[in-house]
Amino acid sequence: MQIVRRAKSHGDGTITFSLALGAARQMCRLTTTFQTDKQALGYLHKYRTELEQMARARLASGQLEDGIVVLSML
Repeated sequence: MQIVRRAKSHGDGTITFSLALGAARQMCRLTTTFQTDKQALGYLHKYRTELEQMARARLASGQLEDGIVVLSML
C-alpha cells in the first residue's frame, strides 16, 4: 500500500489523499492544526510511513466515515 502522489489541500490544514491498494484506491483525509497548505503537506510527507500504517489499521478494522479513512495528527 502506497500513498499516491496526488494530495489535495483544502486550505484549512486538511489534506485529502489516496492510498494505493494494488489496483484499487482508498481515499483518506488528514486533519492538521497547521494554517497553511504547505505546512500540512510537509507534515504528510514527513510522517508518511506512520500515517500509512494508521490508515491501513483503520481500513482493516472498518473505521471509515462516509467511505473515507479519517486521520488526525500524531
